[in-house]
Amino acid sequence: MKIEIKLRDLNRTVEISRTDGQLRFALDGRSLGADAIEIAPGIYSILVAGQAFEARVDSTGGALRVSVAGREYAAEIVDHRQRKRYRGGAIEAEGRQKVVAPMPGKVVRVLAAAGDVVEAGKGLVVIEAMKMQNEVRSPKSGTVERMLVAEGQAVNSGDVLAIVV
Repeated sequence: MKIEIKLRDLNRTVEISRTDGQLRFALDGRSLGADAIEIAPGIYSILVAGQAFEARVDSTGGALRVSVAGREYAAEIVDHRQRKRYRGGAIEAEGRQKVVAPMPGKVVRVLAAAGDVVEAGKGLVVIEAMKMQNEVRSPKSGTVERMLVAEGQAVNSGDVLAIVV
């Protein structure tokens, strides 16, 4: 996918491709040598030149807000048709997806069941951690193949919560 973004006063062309579940990037035609994986909706683990970063992308209010390493950046997708098509810049996952817990906590609500048809970004499970509730969403449109947790169950970071096909 190729999109044009505005970062500060510069327009940049970003190419994003997915290979074996990994995201690869090119900026203005130059490969960035970066790999990323979406660990939860809007939260990415990025590896650049052997250094790991966590990036949070929030698209509320029409603009993109990207937080990386304690810094926040404002960005805008220039072609608004692309923005709508790609749900604010996110790429919908492909193939069979394991939905994992982004943090340890307790499952307080299960929002979908095996066999349910879900859209990308629809909540599947709510996990409570440190008195905050976090909704874990589907990375793709599809069908919930298996729901592997129940309300009241404790989960660790990385535990598989559900499988969406």
